[in-house]
Formats: sequence, structure tokens, C-alpha cells
Amino acid sequence: MAHKPLGETAVQMPAETPSRNDYERTIADVDLPPTVQTFAERYDRVLGERDVFLWKWIHNLFDEFTLSSVPAGAKEEVFESKTLLTILVTVLDDLAERNGERATFDVARRIPFRTASTADSAQSDSEPTRDDVDAAVIDFLADLWTEIETSIAAAPRYDEFVDVFEYDFRQTCNAMEYSRLLNHNMSMANRTEAERYDAYNMTVFPYACIDLMHSPSFDRGELGALRSLLCELQQMARIGNWITTWERELAEGDVSSGVVVCALRRGVITPEEVTGTDETDVERLVERIRTNGIESEFVREWEIRNQTVRKRTAEIRSVDCEAVVDGIRTVMNHHLASEGSK
Repeated sequence: MAHKPLGETAVQMPAETPSRNDYERTIADVDLPPTVQTFAERYDRVLGERDVFLWKWIHNLFDEFTLSSVPAGAKEEVFESKTLLTILVTVLDDLAERNGERATFDVARRIPFRTASTADSAQSDSEPTRDDVDAAVIDFLADLWTEIETSIAAAPRYDEFVDVFEYDFRQTCNAMEYSRLLNHNMSMANRTEAERYDAYNMTVFPYACIDLMHSPSFDRGELGALRSLLCELQQMARIGNWITTWERELAEGDVSSGVVVCALRRGVITPEEVTGTDETDVERLVERIRTNGIESEFVREWEIRNQTVRKRTAEIRSVDCEAVVDGIRTVMNHHLASEGSK
């Protein structure tokens, strides 16, 4: 199904909307920073499941929704840190959803929270040597996290926001755990939990914490108001991801997308139909979901949220939140343009 850019509430794509091939060529021309390129190449050697398109796609978009409080001179470093964090989160998410990788995920999700004494030596933790843990993946993620941590620790307000960052990153990992649990217990599917828990997988809060660490002018007294706004923007980002990845995920047996959750809850499809389906069966399920208007329902919800959140941007003065909302709607249009490529 070809999506059009959202209406007047969204940033308009060029008058001549590029074809998917043109859009993919545009992203292919994005140059990743050398450190990101190094880890992207190592990712290909160790896992190789995601195309470099994804890393270039998100790196290209960070300028759109990075907080305006980040000085121009710090943006390059911030974009690099957030792209590296995206790789880390993507690997963790893939581990959480794959059968047979639970042990590796359980070890990997603790890497960012190890104390200095345990982080210095992998030998201090016997788990990576277990047969059911992929040591190569753990080594890759440990090195990747070290790079991220070294980078953000040099930020001027790191000490002020690191505890918030750690909390937010735990919620991101918990979102992955929720998706894993749901895929093994499809009868628990419901939209309320999908919206409440799965949205944290978008990493909006950890991204914002990295921004704040680099934001000398941010008024900490506005942190609560900003985080309240980010809750809404995170859900908008989640919807954009849901409506452009649910078909691929359904084919993989992943039912955590809100689109599929709603289809399960309403009886449009059943857990039995999802389990062990072949390509033809998946196509029938996709068509049934579309015919019932569930995907379109989420697009309409995004538009309503976009209108509502704009009424709250004036609450915050030390960040241009109108620009952040504009950035999220640009991201939404890029989600639509890249459907099937991520």
C-alpha cells in the first residue's frame, strides 16, 4: 500500500514525491561519521541482519528532532552518539525478539549498567562463556557501549543527567522485554499496554537526555514539562514506526506492532493464524487488517496527536518545542517514504 504524506498537519514532501528508488539513493549518499562506519561494518561481520540503510536513515534525521538547546558546535558529536546508540538498541531489540537468543539478550541488556569493576573484565562475569550466549555479539555490544559512554561522559552536563539517562535506557530495554513476552503470549495483546510500554522502544527519552547533556542553556526547571511533551512525541514516533513495519514484522511472527495488536484484540486475525504462516497466508492476513481500516486508524490518531501536542509547546521556553514537533512530523513522512526499506 503506497502511503501519501500526511495532510496539512504534516511537513509536505516535495511536489514531485520521490519514488522509493530515488529515496533509497538519497539515503545511500549519506556519509556516516568514521566511528559509526567502523561499528556498522563490524555489525555486518558479527550479525549482518540490518542493512546500513537504517543507520544512514536515522543519522540523516537527527537534525530534525534534536533539541534546539544543543549548540551548533556540539551537533556533530551528538548525532554520532545517538546513531551509535541506535545500533545498540536495534541489536538488543533483535536479540529480544529472536527465538534462542534470550540468554544473549539477558547478558547484553546489562552491559550499560555494569559497575566499573565488572566492566573492566569480561572474565568477572561467567555468563558470556556459556554455550547459549553469543560471545561475539556480547563483545561487539560491550565495545559499542564503551564508545557511547566515553563520548557522552565528556558532555558538559553529563553528571547532571546521567541518572535520568540510565533510567530511560532501562525503560527502553523493558519495552523490548514486553515485546518478547507478547510474542510468546499473544492472548495478552491489548492496545493500552502496547501504547504504554512498547513506545519506549523508540529511544526518544535517551536521545533527549544526550541532547540535554550537551545543552548549557537548558533550564532544568522545565525538565518535567519537557518530559511530559516527549511522552506524546514518543507515541507519535512509535505510530510512525508501527504503520511502516507491521507487515514485515507480521511475516516474521512478531505481533508487537500496535496495528497487529489491535487486529488480534478485535478478532480480525487470531494467534493461531500468525503462528507458522507461509508467505501466502501472511498476505491474506495483511489484506484482512487493511480492509478493516486498522492501519488508517493509526494514521488518523497520529494527526490528532500532532494537533494536540502543538498546544503545549509554549510551556517550555529554553527549547524550541515547536521545532521538535515539526521534526517529528518530518520523521513521520520519512517513515512513509522508507516503508519496506528498514
